[in-house]
Amino acid sequence: MVTINQATIELINTESNRNLLRKYLFKDFVKNGLTKDKAIQRVNHLMKQYKDDLFGQNSLAYSLGKRSFEFFCQYYLQDTFVPKETNQARKLAPIHFKIWDNLQSMFIDDAFDKLELIMPRGAAKTTVCDFALSVWAHCYKLSIYTLVAGKTEQDSIEFIRETKRAFEESIYIIHTFGELIDTRKFTVNKLELELSNGTKIQAISSSSSMRGKKYNGTRPSLIIADDYQSKADVITQEARDKKYDTWQQDSVYAGDKAVIRQGKKVKMATKFIVLGTILHRDCFISRLLKDSSYKHIVEKAILVDDIDEMFNTGLWAEFKTIYFNSKDSHAQDNGKEFYYQHEQEMKYPVLWEDKYDCLDLALDYYSNPTAFKQEMMNDASKIGEKAFHQITTVPRADIEAEKDNFVNTILCCDPAVETKANNDFTALLVGSKSANNFRWIRKGIVKRLDFDQYIDNVIKLLKEFPDIKAIWIEKNTFNGADAREIRNRISEDRELSRRNIDILNERQNKNKEAKIRAISGKVDSGFFVFAEEDKEFTDQIMAYEGDKYSLHDDAPDVTAEFDRLIDEIEVMQPMKLFDRNKIGV
Repeated sequence: MVTINQATIELINTESNRNLLRKYLFKDFVKNGLTKDKAIQRVNHLMKQYKDDLFGQNSLAYSLGKRSFEFFCQYYLQDTFVPKETNQARKLAPIHFKIWDNLQSMFIDDAFDKLELIMPRGAAKTTVCDFALSVWAHCYKLSIYTLVAGKTEQDSIEFIRETKRAFEESIYIIHTFGELIDTRKFTVNKLELELSNGTKIQAISSSSSMRGKKYNGTRPSLIIADDYQSKADVITQEARDKKYDTWQQDSVYAGDKAVIRQGKKVKMATKFIVLGTILHRDCFISRLLKDSSYKHIVEKAILVDDIDEMFNTGLWAEFKTIYFNSKDSHAQDNGKEFYYQHEQEMKYPVLWEDKYDCLDLALDYYSNPTAFKQEMMNDASKIGEKAFHQITTVPRADIEAEKDNFVNTILCCDPAVETKANNDFTALLVGSKSANNFRWIRKGIVKRLDFDQYIDNVIKLLKEFPDIKAIWIEKNTFNGADAREIRNRISEDRELSRRNIDILNERQNKNKEAKIRAISGKVDSGFFVFAEEDKEFTDQIMAYEGDKYSLHDDAPDVTAEFDRLIDEIEVMQPMKLFDRNKIGV
């Protein structure tokens, strides 16, 4: 715990803090109707009158902080929000002040009870909203009991840890409000923070129910849901319905309604704040947008109307061609050099200039446009539409001309049981990666094959591509029987038995939809190169619209597995034997 002594007070009563106090006192007086001249006179009078205790208990800073949430954050939480040589804080963007203004209206003016704040990843919504709001509300006892629901318990633990640190380490808070953390008398653990002023902050995971929770007989006066939904909550319609229904039912019974006596409100209703990003057109966050009882703030990282058009035309299209040139071993360096040469023309407006870098955002977009539009643009409108928009194909001979540059080659097998017209295909893929990590699909096959035909095709591919070092086989279909048969056929073959081919047989447990869409940006950008002769294989990739919308997904599925495995499977380098006479032994 920080001790407040004369040396500490000198760190508090600085010229910059006094100027900050003057600035916000002036803004407060003008807001409340004084002319600028009258406001200046009033500020000068108060600063002189209270010059010996501007920041202590019951001081000017104390009273102003209760009326101005923005001042509270800029002064009492300055180590978090004000860039200094002693911290790593970023310069705040206009959106952060907009959020603070809305939170002040919500609590001071009691203008509304429910707020939905939809922000891109990395926009500091947790810090600017739930952290700052919780500290402010509990310093002034504006909330007696606050409940914060994070996505996971670990998120909740981290929130309590950061909030506790503010009460324990901020010399500005301690000087004005005293020691609010007293572990000798009050409960403080990884999920609960009971303060000495008779208030409590509790954090729970989104899987925990909010119903029935009380502190000293009081229901929560502030409930915050921060990233309340995860990707698992949006995969199916049933999961989406469950998440939304759970929130609606829990929120009804978790809070209190306003208390009104003789036409006057004597107690505010419980305040609800929901923070998150849009993950699906029908997810929990999207549905709340249709709820008129909430005030809604929706923001995106890039402040343009159509990022698809921007990143695929003009200078950005040229950058994309250079950066994802599979035949250039220095493609990424050359692409960045092109950007830096045209940086001023290629820059675009962003939500938070001190955080978001135009080049970094562009690379994230090219890597996975669908995920980028969800998490950074709050745009889920494309879900259910085609995952792949363009595909790079060259003659197989051109791919094979690059094989001296390949550093790893594997065969991926995703077999099917039946061979009827409406059944899945057996998908086989021979793929390599080059030193610049580009993926080369040397052969892609989708055919309806019975068990023996499937095994024959695997053996044929092993002989056609002698640099295959490993085989991956999806285990769900034949439960290992095919892996055993392939291993036997290899051991019986004079040529193949000498090659020390590894066989990996594993089940697919990941969500197929998410796995396939994760490679969409790489395919669109030309990071994958396919043989133009394998048209049936590439056509199936281009036709993929989603797990519920595509007749077949065998080709994109096995391609997604290859993308994961080509980096994970280690190739054992052959041992080299040296002539003793050449090394002087």
